Amino acid sequence: MQRVAVGDSQALELLYRRYSRVVFGLALRILANAEHAEDVVQETFWRVWNRAATFQAGSGQFAPWLFGIARNLCIDELRRRQARPSVFSGDAEEQLLTIPDGQPDLDAQSWETERRRLISGALAELPPDQRQVIELAYFGGLSQREIADRLNNPLGTVKTRVRLALQKLKGVLQHQGIGLEDR
Repeated sequence: MQRVAVGDSQALELLYRRYSRVVFGLALRILANAEHAEDVVQETFWRVWNRAATFQAGSGQFAPWLFGIARNLCIDELRRRQARPSVFSGDAEEQLLTIPDGQPDLDAQSWETERRRLISGALAELPPDQRQVIELAYFGGLSQREIADRLNNPLGTVKTRVRLALQKLKGVLQHQGIGLEDR
């Protein structure tokens, strides 16, 4: 550091070769971005060159002083990121590909439409009293107790109708190729 303080660029080069990988690792761990970590390495050694005279050999070792500079630069970078959004540095096509697609997947949408059609068909095959309790429970959000109160039926009757309806729906839907894993 004494040689760097008097302007010896070979001494700085020696320090760079000895410590640049470790400084890069530290910066990468903090910033999680290789490009920004490389910038921190360059700025760290630029500051070592410019502030070599401020290093006091008697007060400590070089490595903690160097890592302190790098750490402070990383913290400054993190603060800059929070203060302003990052600018995309790719071409326009890459930038467009990063924008989330607001439209649903066409295959998934087609399957969902077909699935709804099959479920509606299966519901239509239920006896009216079973279909009614299923619609109140699953589309109306009512509990079995609330369904019993609304229909003036005993709770046991509603439970039986729900169980029978679900068994019949399961059989019909499995026959049509919709299993429980498709829900």
